[in-house]
Amino acid sequence: MAAFYQIGTEKVMEQLHSSPQGLQPDAIPAIRKESGENILTETKQKSKLSILLSQFTDVMILILIIAAVISFIAGEHTDAYVILAIIVANAWMGFSQESNAEESVKLLKKLSPQFALVLRNNNTEKIETSAIVPGDIIILNAGDVVPADGRLISLHSFKTDESSLTGESQSTDKTTDAIEGNALSPGDQTNMVFKGSHVTAGSAKAIVTAIGMQTELGKIATLLKSETQKTPLQKRLALFSKQLAVIVIIICAIIFGFGIWQGNPVFQTFLTALSLAVAALPEALPAVITIALAKGARRMSKQQALMKNLPAVETLGSVTYICTDKTGTLTKNTMTVEKMEAVPDKQTLLLQAMMLNNEVRFSKEGLLGDSTETALVDYALQNGITKEEADRQLPFISKLPFDSERMLMSTLHRWENKWILLVKGAPVKLIEALSPGYKDKNQEWLDKNREWASEGLRVLFFAFKIFETDPGEIAPAMEKDLDFLGAVAMIDPPREEVIEALKRCKAAGIRTVMITGDQPLTATAIANRLGLLSEGNSVVKTGADLVNLSGEDFRQAVKNIVVYARVSPQQKLDIVKALQANGEFVAMTGDGVNDAPSLRQSDIGIAMGITGTDVSKEAADMILMDDNFATIVNAIKEGRRIYDNIRKFILYVLSCNLAEILVIFFAPILGFAIPLLPIHILWINLVTDGLPGMALVAEPAEPESMGRPPRSPKENLFAGGMIPKLVWSGVVMTVSCLLVQYWGIRNGYDVKAQQTMVFTTLCFVQLGNALSVSSAQHSVFSRAMFANKSMWFVIGGTVALQFALINVSFLQVIFKTGDIDWKAVLATVIAAVASVLVLEVLKRVLKR
Repeated sequence: MAAFYQIGTEKVMEQLHSSPQGLQPDAIPAIRKESGENILTETKQKSKLSILLSQFTDVMILILIIAAVISFIAGEHTDAYVILAIIVANAWMGFSQESNAEESVKLLKKLSPQFALVLRNNNTEKIETSAIVPGDIIILNAGDVVPADGRLISLHSFKTDESSLTGESQSTDKTTDAIEGNALSPGDQTNMVFKGSHVTAGSAKAIVTAIGMQTELGKIATLLKSETQKTPLQKRLALFSKQLAVIVIIICAIIFGFGIWQGNPVFQTFLTALSLAVAALPEALPAVITIALAKGARRMSKQQALMKNLPAVETLGSVTYICTDKTGTLTKNTMTVEKMEAVPDKQTLLLQAMMLNNEVRFSKEGLLGDSTETALVDYALQNGITKEEADRQLPFISKLPFDSERMLMSTLHRWENKWILLVKGAPVKLIEALSPGYKDKNQEWLDKNREWASEGLRVLFFAFKIFETDPGEIAPAMEKDLDFLGAVAMIDPPREEVIEALKRCKAAGIRTVMITGDQPLTATAIANRLGLLSEGNSVVKTGADLVNLSGEDFRQAVKNIVVYARVSPQQKLDIVKALQANGEFVAMTGDGVNDAPSLRQSDIGIAMGITGTDVSKEAADMILMDDNFATIVNAIKEGRRIYDNIRKFILYVLSCNLAEILVIFFAPILGFAIPLLPIHILWINLVTDGLPGMALVAEPAEPESMGRPPRSPKENLFAGGMIPKLVWSGVVMTVSCLLVQYWGIRNGYDVKAQQTMVFTTLCFVQLGNALSVSSAQHSVFSRAMFANKSMWFVIGGTVALQFALINVSFLQVIFKTGDIDWKAVLATVIAAVASVLVLEVLKRVLKR
């Protein structure tokens, strides 16, 4: 069956069992029973309990729960309580974020008016919009919000603003004629009106063709029900947690088996194995990651990027593609006159015509009206023409509004002792209305129109006609034998700062593509100005080009397309999904309702804070408070910094935990006394591991962070030679501790003194390790050592605390430490310094 836009109004009424007088009241109940109410249904929400329980299904959290149970069994209650506190805090943060009910569809409902005028049984009625049914005749006037999708049956100078649905920055001129073409996008269905769009000029009647979830707005609401994407960090941590679980089980098995082989008591050996397994767990990891993300979000907010979803902070560092809307994102979302050319000696009159031939209203908020006409008035104001002066010189008499058939608008004015008709309109139509004397010049001006249009500019021609006597009531018959006045070209121009931002994206290995509902010519012109199109990288496709592509063909096609024009919300969503299927991490920017589904589907959705609709903001993970595309690039740099610092922390904490395990494992094999007690492990895990970890997340960005390509989507947390670094770091710290214990034995120190020395050495070498891992690529001695002041504050504080533990009497009792002389302290310091030097040499060797 043909679409409603393809058939005449009589056929539409026949299909919907309606008439020009509207529906009969007795027919409405049956129609409503079949079609339902004209409302947008909301997404079914999870229960609070299911959201809460879901917080405890992550592998890392399950490991920590097991660790807490083990700690209780082993008698280490303090350790257990700390682990439980971490679990509860992490669960509460996740619960708080997810339990905020989705507001996207609720906000879509706000786009619909509460009441509407309908014609029923030839009587005009004001009814609630929810009561509208297919077949109703709705009456629309300037300023109205369209209550349902409908086919226009009559109109007068009618225009609508559909930018939030289609992405077009200018109002759409409407018609009642049938339109040919299959699967046209809403923006091309100029004989239709759509729920949620605004009437900017004129009046019309339309027959309702779709209500509620069947409207274009309803289809967007349906698309918004897609699940939120997991961030790259969440995916990597999930894999890391599984790997860590296997490692912990292996550690338990090895320690337990070795203890039984040595003939130790079974239960005691079991508790020892479990204690060491707990020591292997990075208990502080969830807290450190949360702090890293929170600090990153705070820094981004100072740069005008507001993060709604905390895990998405790091996602920016993984972005490989930015799919950006055009209108309001790459462009200013303000039509602007770029070119004006008047016939000789008529420039002033042309500027006056731009000021007077329109329906723009002046208000305290600025110019109100059609974006094209406000651009004309604004340009006249910038060139010294005021409304007051223009009205004084050319007093207004009457006007003939624009309509889609004439494609002209005329205003009649007094001019000295004569009358003057000012006319503006589509170039082809206005040329036809000129007097025969302009025949030789017509082609010249039409060539000018083609030249400007090829640059993506919207062109209007102006003309005038002088009457010696009062012409009477203004009428279309007066729009002939006109004198040419000039031409004006305008465009929604690109933002100046976007060009540099796109260059930075390219340097960072991030591809940027434009996805817009606008016309392909306009989209191509903007893309050229921004430098998106280049030789070998210039594929432009429309929504119609994509319709017939199969799934695999579509996935292959998106690899090469730079500009998508005239696409529907569903196609935007499909583009994002296809890129994700190709293994890309996709950021999607947008400001309209039509962008909301793809914002939700993308790995990180970025909405405009100033021009963005509430729907787009709710669907996004991040909001640009300054609507500046360049802010995205700054946020990406911050995202890369955060991920680098989280990796630094993981390298630090796992290498330190490995050292603890190896020290306890090898000391008995070498015939040494037990080097560390459970209270020592607890202190090191909570303080010596945790505090430097907090400082590591504040490390400045690596100098080359924006000069390298994005991380591979398949890359895990241990990529880039991290495992060799981890193992060697753990081994170096282990050797340092065992050598200090050996020195203590050789010099006659008792067991408590040996344990105190190993405990202190492990504390100091781990602090040195924190300094070493603070830069992944550069030596700690070849960069600004004091750039991260918090690291040095932590080191100083931790050293002071460690000396308190081994010198203050009541702390000695609690932490089971003893006095050690200056020689022993010096031995621990030498071991720590030597460890840092060895770690730096190993870093250089591994880098090569």
